[in-house]
Amino acid sequence: MLVKHLNQIDLSRRWKVSPRTLERWRWVGEGPAYLKVGGRVLYRLEDIEAHEQARLRRSTANVGHKLAMVR
Repeated sequence: MLVKHLNQIDLSRRWKVSPRTLERWRWVGEGPAYLKVGGRVLYRLEDIEAHEQARLRRSTANVGHKLAMVR
């Protein structure tokens, strides 16, 4: 099984956020799960996609309403 990992720079580019934002999210316990390997921070692609899925919304009018699994 091949597991794809993204580093902080890769994820910041994917989401168009600052690497510092990802650092802050880790510090406060937000954002996707991550691995710390030899001082490096890595994000598993499956954790990134799960985090994205959990934040998928149909409308801003109903903040608590989440979309069903979209494939």
